[in-house]
Amino acid sequence: MAETKWLIAGLGNPGRKYEQTWHNSGYQVIDLLSQRHQAPVDRIRYRSLTATARIGGTSCLLLKPLTYMNLSGEAIREALRYNEIEADHCLVIYDDIDLPVGKIRIRRSGGTGTHNGMRSILDALQHTDFPRIRIGIGPKPERWDLADYVLSHVAPDMEVTWRESLVRAADAVDTIVKESLDAAISRCQA
Repeated sequence: MAETKWLIAGLGNPGRKYEQTWHNSGYQVIDLLSQRHQAPVDRIRYRSLTATARIGGTSCLLLKPLTYMNLSGEAIREALRYNEIEADHCLVIYDDIDLPVGKIRIRRSGGTGTHNGMRSILDALQHTDFPRIRIGIGPKPERWDLADYVLSHVAPDMEVTWRESLVRAADAVDTIVKESLDAAISRCQA
């Protein structure tokens, strides 16, 4: 029996100016997983920064697309095809303005909402049947442009809560890979 592999993609934008922004929440979770599983995300493949991590004995490709958010789907499709990973083993982690800061939601499938990175992935894969972890960043402040908000740096008074949600998202990834999506939904969602 072939080993089950996972692609774990954290959405974000490359470059120092985006490092601590709301929109790079997915990248931040990949960085946590990289540290936790001693798998430096420093190899460039599939137009992404990548690493192979072993989580509970399972081979997982950690992926941070370098295509910028709006073209994330191209990098993810390329990595899935090359590694012969089915879409139901492609776990996507991203920020969500429809959830309050500190909340995470785990879903088996779904739509794009207002997220252009997710829209790119759905366009590239041509279906919605892949799991995802949404990290709440809260709604944009009144009179703010949406792009300005998601690309802004995390407010100091929200940083601890945001970072706690990133850790819970990384815990959820571990639970999904080691146990099941249902186990993560029941234990890690907050």
